[in-house]
Amino acid sequence: MATLLHIDSSVFPASASASRAVAETFRKAWEEQHPEGTVIYRDLAANPVPHLTADAHTAGFADPSAHTPGQAAAFAGRLELIEEFERADALLIGAPMYNFTIPSTLKAWLDNVALMGRTAGENPSAKGTPVTVIASRGGSYAPGTPREGYEYVQNYLRAVLVDFLGLDLDFIVPELTMAAQNPAMAELIPLFESSRERAHHDAAIRAKSLAERLAA
Repeated sequence: MATLLHIDSSVFPASASASRAVAETFRKAWEEQHPEGTVIYRDLAANPVPHLTADAHTAGFADPSAHTPGQAAAFAGRLELIEEFERADALLIGAPMYNFTIPSTLKAWLDNVALMGRTAGENPSAKGTPVTVIASRGGSYAPGTPREGYEYVQNYLRAVLVDFLGLDLDFIVPELTMAAQNPAMAELIPLFESSRERAHHDAAIRAKSLAERLAA
């Protein structure tokens, strides 16, 4: 039975969050296709993980028998996140764009999970694990748009998730999510609605495909 690690990081509830709503579509399709599977859920907005500390960082490069009490305590929490990450057969991450990049809570989770010589480096322990990122944003930062150069979500996550952690990455990008709330973007509402519909469709298809593949 496959295990899905589902991580949300939006500060808003699903009714007001595109990343949560699309991730929910993915998860429902996954569960329908794979009802006997396991879903591990972390809501980083409701229950943020600690930001990386000096003790948690240095403990990752020291022999556990030599850990100070502070290192041992800090690394225990980090190890829980790492083992949870390694147990997953697939990952689902909600990554809304805040001020051109990911939420700090998601960055904290990544900092804890990325451990050189174990989850990161030449032979990462979760190499090849499929990860689907719902990278929502209020505007559009696609190639050819005026704000293309401000796209620090997909570029950053591709570097960390693929180049560092060795995961098999797929993005789903609901964009222009502020069109319905911002009068200046009113003419973009049809494009937003099309993007939203496509994101939910792609999420359901991706979830079903992954669930079928991992259940085989």
